[in-house]
Amino acid sequence: MAPVLLRTAETAADRLDPAHWTAGRLPPEVAGLAARPDTLAPGSPAKVGILDLGFAVRGGRTELVERYQKTPLQIMRPLWIDPARPDAAHVYLMATGGGVTQADRYRIDVRCGPGTRVHLTTQAATKVFRMEQDYASQLVHLTAAPGAYLEYLPDPLIPFRGARFYQRTAVTAAPGSTVVLGETLTAGRLARGERHDYRVLATDLEIARPDGTLLAVDTLRLVPGGDRSTVTGPAVFAGHDHLATLFVVSDLRPAAEIADTLHRALDGRGLRHGVSTLPEDGGAWLRLLDDSPVRTAAALAAAWRAVRLLLTGTPAPDLRKT
Repeated sequence: MAPVLLRTAETAADRLDPAHWTAGRLPPEVAGLAARPDTLAPGSPAKVGILDLGFAVRGGRTELVERYQKTPLQIMRPLWIDPARPDAAHVYLMATGGGVTQADRYRIDVRCGPGTRVHLTTQAATKVFRMEQDYASQLVHLTAAPGAYLEYLPDPLIPFRGARFYQRTAVTAAPGSTVVLGETLTAGRLARGERHDYRVLATDLEIARPDGTLLAVDTLRLVPGGDRSTVTGPAVFAGHDHLATLFVVSDLRPAAEIADTLHRALDGRGLRHGVSTLPEDGGAWLRLLDDSPVRTAAALAAAWRAVRLLLTGTPAPDLRKT
């Protein structure tokens, strides 16, 4: 891969400033747990993970033209592995520590320039380990310029017993861009009997146009408490072990057609799911529930593949992870 240059105004010092990787506004369920741990504190070596990536079209294909990374977050070099779209860059996000621990602060920024095609995924599931003090957070900022096609499909997030975790994802999708964003949450480390044994799991997702027009806001506050009813009720897990969501922001096809495609992709699979359109004919989204991680992953992949075929006319590649 050719040398990667930083072309943004930010410097390494800017990115290491606590204001860059601190969540700032925290849900009260998480803010009430803030404390200075007697282990490594926020900002200590290996506690702040940062990825800052910029993509642009160069020589007829999407290239990584800006990169800043700080352990424990890092990436593999981009791969061009889609035979139907050899111009599309595929990037695997990795965390070297094996999982998220207390007082970890992660931030991921991805900017996709005009006409770029980018697929982002993780190397494996994100494990959020047990925490006795403070909490961990991850901030994700995705920006798609006009004509960009961005897919962000990380593997499931698995909170261990006692985990305290907050994630905020902010997507800026310009008119004419496409963003396909997926997320899967697991009830816990199920093989160990840790079903909803985390302390708190909170997520915020906001999808907006560059002028601030909101297309979607999705807020999740999971605080099991004594009877677990706050996380197993019909509005959340509904008694199931896996909850997956897929947002498709695009004007390549009418929102109703995108929603119908998502419906058809899941018909007959036996999963509980629902599909709805986004405002301003901006796309559609689905949420599904199931007890099997295999069925959940297969259903989410089927929805992604169906949407990819609808929007681009080309099939999705076979992405293998080992």
